[in-house]
Amino acid sequence: MPAPFIAQTPEELPSRAETLAMSGLEFMQAMLAGKNSLPPVAGTMNYTIHAVRHGHVAFRGAPEFRHTNPLGGVHGGWYGSLLDTALGCAVMTVVPQGFWYTTLEYKVNITRALPIGTEIEVTGDVQHAGRSTAVASAELRCLDAGKLYATGSTTCIIMPG
Repeated sequence: MPAPFIAQTPEELPSRAETLAMSGLEFMQAMLAGKNSLPPVAGTMNYTIHAVRHGHVAFRGAPEFRHTNPLGGVHGGWYGSLLDTALGCAVMTVVPQGFWYTTLEYKVNITRALPIGTEIEVTGDVQHAGRSTAVASAELRCLDAGKLYATGSTTCIIMPG
């Protein structure tokens, strides 16, 4: 199976028609299998997809110096971006074929400072999936020790394509 890859051009991203022709779970499984690209933000934020199943996703990565704030700590936007990715992709796994979703709101709680270079895993899990909305939660943890660094939650709207 090919490794997941990050889109470098718009042509490497799946089209809207290609996306709507699959269920959200099939779309995410294709990303994990290297058939669909990860979005360019994965390269910018230094993460990759690790696991996909119905209602659950996991991504792994590590913050780099380029992700720091003016004081040298990991910028809150890095935590937020990874949590938003896990939250949205978890919701994507429950979206039926011919539908798409978008975020209505999301919240981030940073519990402690994450040292630069720390390998992390961020997991997203769907708590509720209805006809028109989905709710998910996510955790960002150190891969080695399992220490919790941040949590997030979201509400998404599910719409026909």
